[in-house]
Amino acid sequence: MHRVWQFFTHVTARVSDAETAVARSILPPETWPLFAGMPVADRRHGLDVATRLRADGWDDPDLLAAALLHDAAKGQRLRLWHRVGGVVLEAFAPRLLARLASPDRWSWRFPWHLYLHHAELSAEVALAAGASERTAAFIRGTAAEPDRPAAAALHLADEAT
Repeated sequence: MHRVWQFFTHVTARVSDAETAVARSILPPETWPLFAGMPVADRRHGLDVATRLRADGWDDPDLLAAALLHDAAKGQRLRLWHRVGGVVLEAFAPRLLARLASPDRWSWRFPWHLYLHHAELSAEVALAAGASERTAAFIRGTAAEPDRPAAAALHLADEAT
């Protein structure tokens, strides 16, 4: 049922001007163009993750920036059908999914690589846009020991939305 809800929220995603202002207040100015250029469904999801974190009492700026940017690499290349296909293949044929993935950015198989490695790729894109190394570590899932509870909260918020 969770995946059905994710699909529904993806295709009906909207972001209000007020929510855009919230994102702008969280993100370092140099990373704003990265967030603003993300597909609306990914911006909506990032805002939902950040909102959940805030509701749970997290207010760390790097953590909230990671919530907003954690899917930044997906961009326009990872279409809805790739996302649905990735979920199905991951559940029923993970080796096939791994064989389909290609790191060649010009290949038709690159979206499958994006699906499998979007955390690492999103961290790279965020760093290139000016995010802190700590934000990138939250996105990658490689946070330092003192940040592990916050990283776990990010992961849970991501999975829940």
